[in-house]
Amino acid sequence: MSRMHLAFPIRGDKLAMSVRVERHVAHFESPFQTIDLYDTAALGRILTLDGHIQLASLDEKAYHEALVQVPLLNVPNARSALVVGGGDGGVLREICRQPSIERVDIVEIDQAVIEICREHLPELSSGAFDDPRVNLHVGDAFAFLADAQIEYDLIVVDCTDVYEEEDGGISAMLFTDAFYRDCLRCLSPGGFVVTQADNLLFCPYSLEAILNAFGRVFPATGSYWAMVPSFGGYSGYAWASRGTRPAPQWKDFPNTSVPLDYLRESTYDLGMGPMPILGLP
Repeated sequence: MSRMHLAFPIRGDKLAMSVRVERHVAHFESPFQTIDLYDTAALGRILTLDGHIQLASLDEKAYHEALVQVPLLNVPNARSALVVGGGDGGVLREICRQPSIERVDIVEIDQAVIEICREHLPELSSGAFDDPRVNLHVGDAFAFLADAQIEYDLIVVDCTDVYEEEDGGISAMLFTDAFYRDCLRCLSPGGFVVTQADNLLFCPYSLEAILNAFGRVFPATGSYWAMVPSFGGYSGYAWASRGTRPAPQWKDFPNTSVPLDYLRESTYDLGMGPMPILGLP
């Protein structure tokens, strides 16, 4: 495959984004999903799972910093974190940048995602899988959390979307009240659960469903968004806690000492924060 265009879905078969592909870097059929990496003219190297873009080297830092650092920088002296999914290593990298972190558990069901990304996108994890604070668990996150006896200051759910007109596959069990109740049980008093929530403009039903489920389990919930062009423009995020709320302004964050590439006071004030945007709660 060389210098051809491929269309990647944004909203089922209703909307797709066409990208010129320079090279098909890798293809693998795991027991769970189809994994591909492409070099593209506009987005850099992209990772797709079952044909859906999961990240692009062009803007992955915008996605990962927004997902991790908005909640993490709102937890003073965070010590422990859990990553659900995230086998590409981007979330892990962001958490490991926080010096107060002492333990990170990551639960990824598909070993192939980890191996392929470590080989073909090593800069994504930036050595985080070898960090002595990190404990890698290859298996089912639902079962892991059901048995967990550890208290986490941050729980990041970085799994694939339950796509419109699809059966949801391996991620469906993670978008349930039972899973979120286990998250609440393992969450520290001042900690946060955060999950990606798909494209807010074209797939608003994803955030709505997550916030409804969060609201049945957690005392406090909310959302925010970031600009991630490879996802069709917008990436939504939903957070939940035992009552703690993210600071509404960057200057009020308990910790902004971690050097960031995308998230900063100007981008936060322009819509990154947990505030009403595009009519969202």
